[in-house]
Amino acid sequence: MTTLVVGATGATGRLLVEQLLQRGEAVKAIVRRTGTFNEFITSHPDFTEILASVHDMTVGELAQQVEGCNAIASCLGHNITFKGVFGKPRLLVTDTIRKLCEAVQSTNPAQPVRVVLMNTVGNSNRDLAEKVSFAQRCVIGLLRITVPPLRDNEQAADYLRTRIGQNHETLQWAAVRPDALIDESEVTAYDLYPSPIRSAIFNPGKTSRINVAHFMAELMTDQETWNQWQGQMPVIYNRPE
Repeated sequence: MTTLVVGATGATGRLLVEQLLQRGEAVKAIVRRTGTFNEFITSHPDFTEILASVHDMTVGELAQQVEGCNAIASCLGHNITFKGVFGKPRLLVTDTIRKLCEAVQSTNPAQPVRVVLMNTVGNSNRDLAEKVSFAQRCVIGLLRITVPPLRDNEQAADYLRTRIGQNHETLQWAAVRPDALIDESEVTAYDLYPSPIRSAIFNPGKTSRINVAHFMAELMTDQETWNQWQGQMPVIYNRPE
């Protein structure tokens, strides 16, 4: 199996690439700069690095990269700088997911391709009647107006929910929603839920990046896990000690 990873040089993306290679999967990563991966990744025979800006690639160029891939993972996010949050491209994640999906469709794969999107627990799954307090709705509404990355995350997931949907011929998807991200060196126990069990604003949980990478790798390589969560937006929390 071959997986294309975008956002592979980010804190979670690098961990995902490593997880996939450790499972014996081939990985292609589109990166804007080289020299960001550890020796295990760069020396691995099943790793391919494509030097390009994924946002600037055309659908035709992306089609060359997705052809033959069984899965696509997006760990794209906006840099936490003034330019990264408020500058262009405002819809980095949404535009990339849309073009990747169009690229897959243009290749007419024999089997549906899995698309796994790293999203955020601050984004509600509007396919479900998720309970969100009035206070949280107010805060999220303000953030949606003032912080473009939130709107980008929402629209990326909405594209998968509404444009790809549940019965697409060539694409299947899942959007992983971590809570407050932390760094840990090893995979630990974690819990998965269809919807948040706590307030992302007023009572956030913790999710380690390496656990997010582990779960995303599970989705792309384990059929039972995929059957359980495909077409959904699972929430992942580190299990309390």
